[in-house]
Amino acid sequence: MAAKQGEQRTRRRLSTEERREQLLSVGARLFSESPYDEVWIEQVAEIAGVSRGLLYHYFPTKRDFFAAVVERESERMLRMTAAVPGVPVRDQLAAGLDAYLEHVQAHAHGYRAFHRADAAGDQAVRRVYQRALAAQERQILAALAGDPEFGPLAERRPDLKLAVRGWLAFTTAVCLEWLRDAQLSRAEVRDLCTRALLGVLTD
Repeated sequence: MAAKQGEQRTRRRLSTEERREQLLSVGARLFSESPYDEVWIEQVAEIAGVSRGLLYHYFPTKRDFFAAVVERESERMLRMTAAVPGVPVRDQLAAGLDAYLEHVQAHAHGYRAFHRADAAGDQAVRRVYQRALAAQERQILAALAGDPEFGPLAERRPDLKLAVRGWLAFTTAVCLEWLRDAQLSRAEVRDLCTRALLGVLTD
């Protein structure tokens, strides 16, 4: 009894941001494992050890909660794929993909949950997902446009935007399959995605 009381006294109360992060982590796991319609707010609250009312204090609706899970993963991925100013795309491509794949492995639940959003029946959630992909696309196109090697190519390739969009879809499919059945090493997946992008960019 005394040990239990001591444990309760030493248990640290989570800050607002820490609690929010905890809830989003639980949500990412559940949404990665089950379709949107099969995840219940009660599950999230029970796993996180909080009341349903507290969860609704942070996220008023299930739609808001899932949208926050998707936005969290989107922000992470945008940081991972941000170009380094002044460094040629070709030089930073392998290193950038390696960091991205490390992130995919470390946050597999969030990555899967993010890409489940497009299949969600909720149109508001789908719009969050589509905005996130569009931001990734713009980030890559901006890096290519400012690159000495690929910048001139970008100017004379009206199909470049579509090509980059196709490459993002390819990379997503590869990563999801890799998480499901990791027969290839991270280096092999990185090289596969690198070759695919350079192939798309070849004039």
